[in-house]
Amino acid sequence: MPPPPFQTPPPTSPSFLLTYPSPQILLITINRPSAMNSLPAAAHWEASLILAWFDAEPNLRVAVITGAGKKAFCAGQDLIEQAKFAVSPPPMSARRHPSSGFCGISRRVGKKPVIAAVNGFALGGGFEICLNCDMVVASPTAAFGLPEATVGLYAAAGGLPRVVRNCGMQIASELALTGRRLTAQEALNFNLINKISASQESVVEESIDMAKKIVALSPDAVLVTRAALRQAWETGSVERSTQLTAERYEALLFEGENMKIGLKAFKNKEKPQWVPSKI
Repeated sequence: MPPPPFQTPPPTSPSFLLTYPSPQILLITINRPSAMNSLPAAAHWEASLILAWFDAEPNLRVAVITGAGKKAFCAGQDLIEQAKFAVSPPPMSARRHPSSGFCGISRRVGKKPVIAAVNGFALGGGFEICLNCDMVVASPTAAFGLPEATVGLYAAAGGLPRVVRNCGMQIASELALTGRRLTAQEALNFNLINKISASQESVVEESIDMAKKIVALSPDAVLVTRAALRQAWETGSVERSTQLTAERYEALLFEGENMKIGLKAFKNKEKPQWVPSKI
């Protein structure tokens, strides 16, 4: 499918392929299958630029991220590159992640939803991507783990607090301190993913189907609802998170065109024709 019209051209990157499988949906493919889709240091900055561009483009609503090939979604950091850095360290700025984290996602706040279509191994940083995606669809062959300690590292891209928050201290400790890998079914049991696809071949298609359900809704409502969910995740007080969301977004939502469109369509029993969000 040809890409929708863009206000600015998409960033180019040697590590990622950008395609548009359906109107308003961006598919990001980590394109390093010979390296199990592990990422070199520069790729995190490339991904951060891609996600910032995605958030700014009014004709894109949802992103899906997956890995090229059948073996791996993302096996984390490129450890061959890391071994070279250990011998001949570059400036720290060349090794540091952007503020949005591993692959521009693991610590991303952002505006718009990102769905992970996990087609194989999601290890280390690859698992940290999943832990901060809005939704995760996993292939039956997917496996999840934080093996950093087995090579003398630690999961530094935001995955440790997120896995504790999502499934508790004991399971998080077992994953991070023993190198245990979770099957797709175990990840589902621990509420770390949304669903298991019917097959490895259908995982991207099923993720795109999930994205289409989001695209069918009001763009304004999706942005505000996502922000409210994230605020609740980050804020200790349930009541305070409710207040913060209302203070920041309520007027924008109520004054926006899409709320009027949605209510009018409901009244007239019509399908709403949404306009790009201005939130």
